[in-house]
Amino acid sequence: METLLPKFDSVFSVDCVIFGFQANELKILLIERNQEPYKGRNALPGYIVKDDESIDDAAERILYELTGLRGLHMEQFHTFGDVDRHPQGRVITVAYYALIRIDGHNEVKPVTNFARSAFWHPVNKLDKLPYDHSKIFETGFQKIRRRLSYQPIAFELLPEKFTLTQLQTLYEAILNKKLDKRNFRKKMLSYGFLKELDEKQKGVSYRAATLYRFDRRKYNKIFQNELNING
Repeated sequence: METLLPKFDSVFSVDCVIFGFQANELKILLIERNQEPYKGRNALPGYIVKDDESIDDAAERILYELTGLRGLHMEQFHTFGDVDRHPQGRVITVAYYALIRIDGHNEVKPVTNFARSAFWHPVNKLDKLPYDHSKIFETGFQKIRRRLSYQPIAFELLPEKFTLTQLQTLYEAILNKKLDKRNFRKKMLSYGFLKELDEKQKGVSYRAATLYRFDRRKYNKIFQNELNING
């Protein structure tokens, strides 16, 4: 005889870990909460999933309502389900992350009163966050750190035109260590997917550096050739 499960309600939330790079600093998008618990505290953009929406749809809605950003490509990276992670009861959260160019996304502003403000905050100056948001952030940070070793994700954070110094600074921020300048540049240029431009930095007080652009088509061609060789 088939046994029917009793009807029950599940509470899920979504938390978003959005990384950007600005003024030679790796940054994370935070909100200032305007509701209890933790009213007035800085936190990751996150809220409860509605009963009539999918997790993916909820992630897009919540990020827009709390920061004004929409149309980002976000990926799920982990589910957090500790019994005591939320002070108001059992809430399971699904975490998403995205890498974006802050240029063009400088204006972040909540469209609901759940948050007082949204802002970019340097990763290396991040204080302890409420709930388990510090753990969520760190898990997301480790995710992009691992991806950096096998995918050119740094170019999703940099402006379209960048210097090799900017590229190295970003790598050092993600890896949390200093890299040898000569070896780093030699390695990056050896890949063949950086295109040197006939342009220099503008508006700087020091010697202007050459600008480069990431050639995604060439990268895809190189990657496909490697697949053919290894396959």
